[in-house]
Amino acid sequence: QVQLVESGGGLVQAGGSLRLSCTASGRTFSNYAMGWFRQAPGKGREFVAAINRGSITYYADSVKGRFAISRDNAKNTVYLQMNSLKPEDTATYYCALDYPGTRTMGAYVMPSSYDYWGQGTQVTVSS
Repeated sequence: QVQLVESGGGLVQAGGSLRLSCTASGRTFSNYAMGWFRQAPGKGREFVAAINRGSITYYADSVKGRFAISRDNAKNTVYLQMNSLKPEDTATYYCALDYPGTRTMGAYVMPSSYDYWGQGTQVTVSS
């Protein structure tokens, strides 16, 4: 079994930055692919970014150039560095894990590609 715990959310002004963390426990972390999704009130879950077991990254167009996903296998943690935040980035952010992480990167935009999910962390960007 795998447990995912997100942290780092909060309230920030437009143009500011936040770094989200997602720590996994359970199986060997290096054999996973990880993704970040977000969900705003009244909207569906939206793909944000993914990183595969080889640290290849993939981003939604809406965050490309502003957000960066990375992983630290020694700490069993994946990060989402969010810069130049906009009010439309306001949402609950979820991390997700796919084991063993061998899908094509394009598949990771779909929530169904992931086996485990965290509980979410709220990000609010004020204008």
